[in-house]
Amino acid sequence: MGKLKEFDITFTNNKVVYSPGESISGSVKITTGTSLQYKAIKVNCLGSCGVSNKMNDMSWTLEEQYFSSTLSVADKGTLAAGEHSFPFQFLIPVAAPTSFEGPFGKIVYRVRAIIDTPRFSKDYKAQRPFYLLNLLNLNQVPNIEQPSYAVTTKRFSYLLVKTGTLMMKACSDQRGYTPGQIIRLATEIHNKSGKGTGCVLASLIQKVTYKTKRAVFDLRTIAEVEGAGVKAGKHAEWREQIIVPPLPQSGLAGCSLIEIDYFIQVSLKSPETVVTLPIYIGNIAVNLIPSRPMPSTPAPTTISPNPGPEGVTPSAPPAEEDLEEVLGAGGSVNEEIPTKSHSQQDQSGQPPTMSPSAFSYAPGVDFPPSQRHANDTSTPLFCVSTGATIPFFTEGNATPVPTSCPLILPPEYSTWDFTHEPPPTYEESCSSNNSSFNNSRPQE
Repeated sequence: MGKLKEFDITFTNNKVVYSPGESISGSVKITTGTSLQYKAIKVNCLGSCGVSNKMNDMSWTLEEQYFSSTLSVADKGTLAAGEHSFPFQFLIPVAAPTSFEGPFGKIVYRVRAIIDTPRFSKDYKAQRPFYLLNLLNLNQVPNIEQPSYAVTTKRFSYLLVKTGTLMMKACSDQRGYTPGQIIRLATEIHNKSGKGTGCVLASLIQKVTYKTKRAVFDLRTIAEVEGAGVKAGKHAEWREQIIVPPLPQSGLAGCSLIEIDYFIQVSLKSPETVVTLPIYIGNIAVNLIPSRPMPSTPAPTTISPNPGPEGVTPSAPPAEEDLEEVLGAGGSVNEEIPTKSHSQQDQSGQPPTMSPSAFSYAPGVDFPPSQRHANDTSTPLFCVSTGATIPFFTEGNATPVPTSCPLILPPEYSTWDFTHEPPPTYEESCSSNNSSFNNSRPQE
């Protein structure tokens, strides 16, 4: 580094996670071995987003800037040999979006310091990134506490001359979740044919849209549960649960180039049938105080709930009558569908151990005493995702560390740049006749 022995940026209290509207402060530390002439020492704070239609390409096709502030901390002069410190402070705009990094785009924030030296001398630069968490309050999403529900009917042929009909209904207990909460999924399949069905598969899917000149869709299967098929002429039901792992929030409010959607897809391989349930992932959990009159007479109970995974408690689950009211209209059920595999369980069938620091604030989520931090009672820990494929960080006074939660992504997932047909939007997902997403998935 020549005359410089140290040129570094530190944030106050080593803080790395900030909120919109908050001030970010720190100091530029410079240590010189000999005197150093300079024209100016400047500090710049920048927030921006860039997207590309090529994977891991830093030559962005489109860019947008959220803020750029420059502060001159020293004018023309000479730095004597020794240590020097220059404080700085910037105000983060209230509309800045949450940090995110993906294969086709990034939302990044950084502070950069520049020593502008006289002509023919080398300029010196140093920079340090920081992360922004713009909280998504799920309670501000309309009808978020209502179940997400879809139904479809499939008429199909088999044995060349025979035909049959299959009806499949799926329902989640609500439409919004925070990391660490449980998605309770109920599925009914009525096989009105003489042929058994293939296995039933439920998947939590993330769809990231990068809005380049030609939109790029990146789809990832976050978790999968597989159940057995339904025998000929049987009316069966399946109830399962998926734990929401640390994930970027839905939407990325404030960003016009990247959009994140989540949905549950329930599908049969044979006959080919699919329904999608749009859901939201946020940072502040749904307040499940009843906002609508409950049914005066509970619907007939057709599905028995399975106990939740050991060590994780869903926060204030809704009344069981809600799911039964939606799914109980298909007639009597004469068998239950067993679960064959679950991507969130180890070989012993138990859910994996999770780190409390990996989750956003979700009231009601509990952990064994051995996993709790000593300072848990001070402030809630927030999870900041800078993308589903790189580590997640927690707020605090220490250097960021990767989470120990193993549920970020399963070993196998699909990703591609241009799909033959775009995946469904939230509005399209609500249509019972939409199966375009299933048709566009590559065969494994």
